Amino acid sequence: MSQKLPNMLESTLQKIREMVDVNSVVGTPIQTPDGVTIIPVSRVSVGFGGGGSDFSSKTGENPFGGGCGGGVKVSPICFLVVKDGNVRMLSIPEPANSTTERIVEMLPDTLDKLTAYLDAKKNA
Repeated sequence: MSQKLPNMLESTLQKIREMVDVNSVVGTPIQTPDGVTIIPVSRVSVGFGGGGSDFSSKTGENPFGGGCGGGVKVSPICFLVVKDGNVRMLSIPEPANSTTERIVEMLPDTLDKLTAYLDAKKNA
């Protein structure tokens, strides 16, 4: 078996290690002038894959064909806000993935606008 595939996978893993460190999950604290500390927190997703094959050759060489690749996704999920010794978490909502979720997200704002419109019409 060729050593090329394990070398490619190890090289890909090394590059991913270089891209993602603990600061990718828990970010560097941000200090505000009024003494508040804000700490970003993220979710990190990593995926990679690879494959290859050794081919026989009439020349006696052992040609290899293969490849690998990977990816990293960093998604912010919340901020920790530290003020006067108290810690508060401010969540970042995930975007809607479907039409139904978008409608549910829009419903409170739409109801507020409708109520304001009906109140204005009633008072006029």
